[in-house]
Amino acid sequence: MSDIMERRTFLGAAAGAGLAAALQAALPTSAHAAGRAPRILLRSSWQTVNIGDVAHTPGILALLEKHLPQAEVQLWPSSVGNGVKEMLTARFPRLRVIDRSPAGVRAALEHNDFLLHGSGPMLLGIEEVDRWRRETGKPYGVYGITQGTPDRRTLPLLNGASFVYLRDSVSLAAVRAAGVSAPIVEFGPDAAFATDLRDDAAADAYLRDHGLAEGKFLCVLGRLRKTPYWEIYGREMTEQDKIDHAYNERMKEHDHAPLRKAITEAVRKTDMKVLLCPEDESQVEVNRENLYAPLPADVKERVVLRRTFWLPSEAVSTYARSAGLVSNEMHSPILAVGHDVPAIVCRWKEQTSKGFMWADIGLGDWLFDMDDSDDLHRIAPAALWIAKNPASAKARARRARKYAANLHRQSMVGLKQQLDRTRRSSS
Repeated sequence: MSDIMERRTFLGAAAGAGLAAALQAALPTSAHAAGRAPRILLRSSWQTVNIGDVAHTPGILALLEKHLPQAEVQLWPSSVGNGVKEMLTARFPRLRVIDRSPAGVRAALEHNDFLLHGSGPMLLGIEEVDRWRRETGKPYGVYGITQGTPDRRTLPLLNGASFVYLRDSVSLAAVRAAGVSAPIVEFGPDAAFATDLRDDAAADAYLRDHGLAEGKFLCVLGRLRKTPYWEIYGREMTEQDKIDHAYNERMKEHDHAPLRKAITEAVRKTDMKVLLCPEDESQVEVNRENLYAPLPADVKERVVLRRTFWLPSEAVSTYARSAGLVSNEMHSPILAVGHDVPAIVCRWKEQTSKGFMWADIGLGDWLFDMDDSDDLHRIAPAALWIAKNPASAKARARRARKYAANLHRQSMVGLKQQLDRTRRSSS
């Protein structure tokens, strides 16, 4: 058995063995005292300038809707602007986005039985989890985050959770090594795998207008080492921003040349076209400068540069029609594999350990370290294999998606068992 399969078997078995037991203490028995549905307050929706951050929320909402349809869910967001609130409520009409005024937050704390911290790069909602714990004493859980060694503030919050799911094995090892004493500390894939938002009409219109046929194009996503938030938000650069910008300038050719090679190989050796896609608002220009502009003329003729940002709904519909992705980003590959579309992840040290989830779900052959000179030369051949072997590549992506979905299902089954248990105890 390969190292990847051993890791997958271990992570899946460990999750299956402990999930239900840990979740049996998740919700108070008062939830159904008046014959009502349990109430879950979801802390998520971190920002709207990156479709990955947007996608965490519809992913966990889809899981809750599928596996716990009786639950009432309220969203406590950081940001739902730029059309995100409308997109979420159209897909989840029962969802209520709380009023974030002091009175509105107090009402949400009182109203809900359980706080669920959604997926993210860390315990982003640390302030809110801490407040929930101090002011309500009611249970809470953490679902699919990346986490380094917990610090003095994070550690007691993780210890006090009903469950802590880490979205990559490196995070899982760090949290376990720190001795986190939550009833369960296990591998749990990023909730964005379950995102099912679609805008097929917008995707079909765009692909038709740009001559991209279903299954006959690859999506490629560039990224700078440090996200240029000073450009996204139109603010004056800080001294740290200037340092980050200089670092981006030093690394941008190193980090995009392998993607250009993959584009060139795919265009010249197959009948594929290529669509350059953004995951955050800055990447339209990143893709233009670092991927599109330097391409040879014969290659550029079959490459489309998307010139506008988009919502996850249109992105998912586009990825679902592609032959696969090659990406310096993480969440577009997650959205793709969530729809059985093969995806290559290129990571570097500044992106934390989240990329290792690709090996954890059985896609280690499609995970490349941009800080490893040997890996740089393997990206183009991997992309070419996907382009030439669409059925086999899709089957591999499907296996990974099913593995992640099974772990999600196990966690939700455990939570449902607890809800049923509290219903019986209060009847």
